[in-house]
Amino acid sequence: MGRGDLSDAWWERLRPFPPVSNGRCGRWRDHRQVIDGILHRVRTGVQRRDLPERFGPWRTVYERHRLWSADGTWERLLQQVQAAADAAGEIDCDISVDSTIVRAHQHAAGARTDPPPAPGSKRAAGMEHQDETPWQGLVARLVEVLLEARAWAARAAGSPTSST
Repeated sequence: MGRGDLSDAWWERLRPFPPVSNGRCGRWRDHRQVIDGILHRVRTGVQRRDLPERFGPWRTVYERHRLWSADGTWERLLQQVQAAADAAGEIDCDISVDSTIVRAHQHAAGARTDPPPAPGSKRAAGMEHQDETPWQGLVARLVEVLLEARAWAARAAGSPTSST
């Protein structure tokens, strides 16, 4: 398992929700391997042809991501995982609505307010979310993929049709 891949706990919670093959076409590559490839691509921004070999053929990862984005599978996965987490009592909703507008000076944007983490600290090692429940981390990762899928759809809707 590589850094950033689905943990066993996350996969056990996600396992019942991906679609199953309809039997008309060949066998699907392992969902966990392909979803790990999709999450790796979303997290790192790597070009699809440069995906590490442990995720399988890059075309498989690309096609599964494209198909699931187009047919709404990512939306359904997120809804099902959130519903399961809510049923388990692991989602706590806090809503805050505020209409206050605060304008900042143009030079106030992007300034660092805290020093970078020291090497070997929890934050530097990517361990700042260790107190999350498995549901919280999985929902956050699915939201990342869903946002990228929506961005793809928006770009596709705004681009003119091309014919060859």
